[in-house]
Amino acid sequence: MTGAGELRHRVAFDRRESADDGYGNTQADYVQQFVVWAGVKARFGGEEVMAARLSGQQPVTITVRRSSQTAQIKPDWRARDARTGEIYNIRSIADPTDRSAFLELLCQKGVAT
Repeated sequence: MTGAGELRHRVAFDRRESADDGYGNTQADYVQQFVVWAGVKARFGGEEVMAARLSGQQPVTITVRRSSQTAQIKPDWRARDARTGEIYNIRSIADPTDRSAFLELLCQKGVAT
């Protein structure tokens, strides 16, 4: 169960947006959408998790309160620690309790987007 005291990290959520560079080309870059309080926990168990860590990737679970903002998050977005700048690629999004109070995002750091 997640409580308000466990949401100790400021996490920004970025969405990739395309823009015209003025020369007929489009460039895609991530644009910050919002920053919220979140819980960030490293995942340690399981064979798949162990294999990911051996290849330099660290799976983490990011927990956020469900809101009109966080309900917009999609797997093609990314999460970013607002303090350190660490980038997390979002792999999946779930409602862990079916009560719509929190969202859990399975993410990986250390992988290219």
